[in-house]
Amino acid sequence: MAKKLKKSASEQLSNGVHASAQQIWQAGLDAFAKTQQKGGKVISRLAKDSSSLRQRTRRVAEDQVSDVSEGLHKMSGRVSKQATASWNSLEQLIEETVTRSLTSLGLSTQNELLALHKRIDALLAPGSKKTAPKKVVKKAVKKVPAKKAVAKKTTTRPAAKKEAAVKKTAIRTTKKTTR
Repeated sequence: MAKKLKKSASEQLSNGVHASAQQIWQAGLDAFAKTQQKGGKVISRLAKDSSSLRQRTRRVAEDQVSDVSEGLHKMSGRVSKQATASWNSLEQLIEETVTRSLTSLGLSTQNELLALHKRIDALLAPGSKKTAPKKVVKKAVKKVPAKKAVAKKTTTRPAAKKEAAVKKTAIRTTKKTTR
């Protein structure tokens, strides 16, 4: 009987452990099923939250980037204006120095030459009321007549050959006398 009691007690214990294990297993499966159901909801909620968080973060970052770029644009404009002003003052200083130097040397500046060219163009323009004085024009024509200039050119060439021959003989004679 003791053996039967031991068997029945061990069977009861074994059945109890087995029933307990099945209950634990069933509870685990139920928990897993609930977790799957709620997990999907949690995951979709997390996805929505992360999407809205990403949008807010992007807006804040874009605002900050636009603020920084706007500040840099203003700063670059100020720096550009300062550089232009400095460059213009340096250019003006150089022009004044060159003009003083040219004036002290007695040379004409570019502005003076341009003004002179404008005056000459105005005097030579057809139909202008101002004309060059006739005395100056006549003197210029008298000094360089076209026909005489051509005649002189033809006559000067043989004379130049004669002068070259005379110079060669003079050089030969000086070489002979110096030896």
